[in-house]
Amino acid sequence: MPVSDSPDRECAADRDTGGEGLPINELFYSLQGEGTLAGVPSVFVRTSGCNLRCWFCDSYHTSWEPTHARMSLEEILAEVDSHAEADHVVLTGGEPLLHEGSVDLLEALEARGYHTTVETNGTIHREAPIDLASISPKLESSTPTSERDPNGEGEWAERHENDRIDLEALSALVEEYDFQLKFVVTDEGDMPEIRELLADLRDAASVPIRDEDVLLMPEGATRERLAETRGRVAELAMDHGFRYTPRLHVDLWNDAPET
Repeated sequence: MPVSDSPDRECAADRDTGGEGLPINELFYSLQGEGTLAGVPSVFVRTSGCNLRCWFCDSYHTSWEPTHARMSLEEILAEVDSHAEADHVVLTGGEPLLHEGSVDLLEALEARGYHTTVETNGTIHREAPIDLASISPKLESSTPTSERDPNGEGEWAERHENDRIDLEALSALVEEYDFQLKFVVTDEGDMPEIRELLADLRDAASVPIRDEDVLLMPEGATRERLAETRGRVAELAMDHGFRYTPRLHVDLWNDAPET
């Protein structure tokens, strides 16, 4: 169900934009494409708005040029319930934990018996019933420098770089929820930063963070780009003892919307 009918740049601010319900960019039924639950039929609820600006963002229409229609909690739940085949719901974005309404939605989904995954960049922690926190900390290679900014301006580079890692929020997320740490990787140059962040997080968190909780995912929003990165990222996963995760939805449907 495409609901991305109105552009709203203000929605991209790093705070909840208020109003009833949630700014929903897409709501659709598909297969989970990434992480430990790859291949599981799921309903995806994609909110609009993000506090970061990864230059390679595969949901450009929720961050760089955010579009959405505001849907009430009742409307979202009715659409989710209409997909009777699925008992998994993925709340994604953008950054869904920007919005206080995400907590209300997660509570309602729990009451209905759904398994919930929240896909987050790890910079915001909220108290909510989350079955799997799929945390994707953003590496330095994600920063939209003037050379990598899709708009060619570089105006987000400093803000993104300053905000992309929040060790306190990351610690709270891994301590409170079942989690996976999913890193978008381009090449070997990303590995020292991943190792350093894991060391810092292991020092800060009160729960163990196992290598098997760490997933390396090849950078690429199209089949063509994945063909360039997947092989070397798979090799890196084996070399470092981490897990490799595909981007199944890209392999199946390329960069089509609602997949």
